[in-house]
Amino acid sequence: MEFEIITTGLRFPEGPVVMADGSVIVVEIEKKCVTRCWGDGKTEIIAHTGGGPNGLAIGPDGALWVCNNGGFIYTEMDGLLIPGNCPDDYDGGRIERIDLSTGKVERVLDTVDGHKLKGPNDLVFDKAGNLYFTDHGKTYSRHRDFGGLFFLARGASEAKELDFHYTSPNGVGLSPDEQTVYMADTLTGRMWAFDLESPGVIKPASPFNGGRVVATMPGLQYFDSLAMTAAGNVCVATILNGGITTITPGGDYHHTAFPDLIVTNIAFGGDDMQDAYVTFSSTGQLAKCRWPEPGLKLNFNA
Repeated sequence: MEFEIITTGLRFPEGPVVMADGSVIVVEIEKKCVTRCWGDGKTEIIAHTGGGPNGLAIGPDGALWVCNNGGFIYTEMDGLLIPGNCPDDYDGGRIERIDLSTGKVERVLDTVDGHKLKGPNDLVFDKAGNLYFTDHGKTYSRHRDFGGLFFLARGASEAKELDFHYTSPNGVGLSPDEQTVYMADTLTGRMWAFDLESPGVIKPASPFNGGRVVATMPGLQYFDSLAMTAAGNVCVATILNGGITTITPGGDYHHTAFPDLIVTNIAFGGDDMQDAYVTFSSTGQLAKCRWPEPGLKLNFNA
């Protein structure tokens, strides 16, 4: 697929949010900041969060909400920036919000049901302003934490756990009718779906899992963050087999390759929602291309 590079020199970009003014806001996880990209190489830092800012979304309050994973240890390898284990200065995962007019960072929550968040990764708001988010867990030299899917009702101060004991939850998105939550699991290369009875209430798919498996990738492929299309397909960033894998609700899939081993996210914008912005994280680039189908308009991202 043809594409153009919008911005270079980013330090592991992720979480693109396409703004109405034509700018794209991303995180720079290794740099511990949130950056606005204007194109033509122009960037500006919006906020310094510390830790590891990851997924981003505009909330019903107009603020930028952030999943902060607490950071990684990074390795430079053949010109590529590679994230790894939990760093020595790790001080926990959390959900934060940023006032876009001032850059002020506020911590919203860092525990759920008395358990500390480990590595919040991605988030999505439904039309009522309720928040679904994932916790990826953290990786250490000899073990890693489990992760799960969580829910924060609009206006609530406490979140709740919807399902847990997943290997490495990452991208999260809502179907166009908001009856299904999709969740990508990184290390298994598996796409999960959680059918909802009502906001924040899932219909368990089995005695063992709340979710049902939609698709699992062959060979060694990792899933990262995702975006939904208007038709209800899941476009999930794919690592090692670098690119975007489009998965239908029925489990069929096809792959669009890009020249970075660690493609981490895609976001849609433009008048027809077919402008796709893709983060090439290991090479520090933000790319733009024309997608073959319109993306789903996100709630509150006017």
